[in-house]
Amino acid sequence: MFDVSQIRKDFPILARKVNGKPLVYLDNGASSQKPEVVIDAVTRAYKDEYANVHRGLHYLSNIATEKYESVRGIVAKFLNASDENEIILNSGTTEGINMVAYGWAMEHMKKGDNIVLSVMEHHANIVPWHFLRERMGIELKWVDIDDHGNLDPQNVIDAIDKNTKLVAITHMSNVLGTIVDVKTICHEARSLGVATLIDGSQGAVHLPINVQNLGCDFYPITGHKLCGPTGSGAIYVRAERMAEMRPFLGGGDMIKEVHADRIIYNDAPMKFEAGTPGIVQTIGFGVALNYIMQVGLKNIAEYEAELKDYALKKLTALNWIKLQGQPKDKGAIFSFTMDNLGHAHDISTILDKKGIAVRAGQHCAGPLMDHMGITASCRASFAFYNTKAEVDTLVDALQVANDLLS
Repeated sequence: MFDVSQIRKDFPILARKVNGKPLVYLDNGASSQKPEVVIDAVTRAYKDEYANVHRGLHYLSNIATEKYESVRGIVAKFLNASDENEIILNSGTTEGINMVAYGWAMEHMKKGDNIVLSVMEHHANIVPWHFLRERMGIELKWVDIDDHGNLDPQNVIDAIDKNTKLVAITHMSNVLGTIVDVKTICHEARSLGVATLIDGSQGAVHLPINVQNLGCDFYPITGHKLCGPTGSGAIYVRAERMAEMRPFLGGGDMIKEVHADRIIYNDAPMKFEAGTPGIVQTIGFGVALNYIMQVGLKNIAEYEAELKDYALKKLTALNWIKLQGQPKDKGAIFSFTMDNLGHAHDISTILDKKGIAVRAGQHCAGPLMDHMGITASCRASFAFYNTKAEVDTLVDALQVANDLLS
């Protein structure tokens, strides 16, 4: 049974105070807090079990290797992949998308080919494609959202033409919380012979994921948003696409043999994991995913939906706040401005004095900010350890901000 009061006890930082007030952490879209089991696992890995992986035959190396490699299977289970060998371990979504850009797109695209994107994309799913635009002449095709923040999957499909080689779309907007019907996009794109990358940085945090059902080719996720350490993550790559990829980082572990005149690559997925990896971070990531799966992905989604509805009701009652986008299907992420009442940074500073952590700025979503005609917003992003009482605290603090800035 889901009991948020018990879950909160698993996260030590939630018991602390900030500026003399109980911490209300609503910056989960940027990074989530860590449960005790993850903290303990990281400490144990450094304190009692640390060694490099794969290369040693001694006791500590065997322990580290076994724990590190077990995470591949944990990620496969978390994403419902058909085979753990479709999982490449890395430092997070940014590395995963760059891996696709350099390891797959550069090999299968040429000048004049295009990539379809939405205006809601995070910079991590924009900048690598701009690199290809600058260096190869790849074209970027942008699909707009409607006035409520919805992305019509048919508009994405209609943007595909004979020169489209890849559709790269977020599963959930990190600014608006918009949940995109990526399954429809992926299945239609596949029927047209077009590859799909779904940015799972937010989607995997809030939704049960089944990559086989979605039909995507690439699905990167980030560990630190999933209660794991920074510098951890993974990318699902459908087996057929992995066979088409070339490694873009060279070094140890990704090779079988190195000679003066030739090299022989390791088998996939190892061939895409060069050098000493984030061993302890990845071990912690695996523990975090197991923790989340123990809480229950369905339980988390249902609780967050309830929390989202409550927050939406409370925030819309504040008629001097403008919520940016109210899509029909959204997660517990709210971006807002206060009409003529100061910059988002001013609002964030006032909330911080009340112990409330929110994000203020462009949220690494420049094209979306341009589309909405704003320079910045405040973002309150919720996790399964947040409560309705914290929503009330946020609303009360926003009232204080309104009084101070009016």
